[in-house]
Amino acid sequence: MNPLAPLDTLLEPSEGELLPLPSSLATLYGRLRLGGLGSAPYVYANFASTLDGVVSLNPKGRSGGGEITGFNPHDRMVMGILRSVADAVIVGAGTLRSVPHHLWTAGHIYPNLASSFGELRRSLGRSGEPLNVVVSARGDLDLSLPVFSSGEVKALVVTTEDGARRLGGQRLPDSVSVHQADGNNHLRASSVLTAVKQAGRADRVLLEGGPTLMGEFLSEKLLDELFLTVASQIAGRASPAERPGLVSGRTFAPEVPLWSSLAGVKRAADLLFLRYRFRPGGPPGPTRPAPISP
Repeated sequence: MNPLAPLDTLLEPSEGELLPLPSSLATLYGRLRLGGLGSAPYVYANFASTLDGVVSLNPKGRSGGGEITGFNPHDRMVMGILRSVADAVIVGAGTLRSVPHHLWTAGHIYPNLASSFGELRRSLGRSGEPLNVVVSARGDLDLSLPVFSSGEVKALVVTTEDGARRLGGQRLPDSVSVHQADGNNHLRASSVLTAVKQAGRADRVLLEGGPTLMGEFLSEKLLDELFLTVASQIAGRASPAERPGLVSGRTFAPEVPLWSSLAGVKRAADLLFLRYRFRPGGPPGPTRPAPISP
């Protein structure tokens, strides 16, 4: 028997494909509409944040989103659903280092619903697990980690010429491939998406971190939607660089602010599950509301 109570739906989008959630997931989550199946990948991100905007507590071994939400089962259920409908899940090398034994699959994040997640993937015509994509400019990766060595997922490393040279000196597991992107030291989000598309099906692509990658996708106007779990805790910062926010390495406002539209709100006790959609082709956002006259 599943111990989770259904999410409270306060606002849901009316656009996008209505996905065929199995009854077990539909009871818990409600309806899920998501874009995709166009000529370009539909890129959606999933992050968790504290009330004061912290997405990672940073101490070694305590940098994942679980520390932000208190390992909330509803959050992990939502993560599982979002992974289930993805053709690929993209993470940066820093995210991998923060949770080195992780696999970016639905069953790994919430095993209690693994069979339901698998049913959802099959109903969408997906076989196996989503491609796990690790972005690393340096290519300084431990290939003994489960994402590379377990054989449970196919993994793609997107790296630079220097990174490819470094990885070329190691024996790659059969489940791992390397894509050398353009650029010597900097990896563009568009190059990462090109690598994913060349690797196989890429109708829907999930971005799970970290903040630097998030900044790249936003700056290139390649993020279509953000799923943001807001936890009710205050984390605090001793210094601005100690604990990252949603975006690192890029500044937008006030010169080029990126506006989005609130598309969905769900609730589980003190957690809010928010959805923000960006306009096709990028997130320039809506017109600012007119000021209220005194």
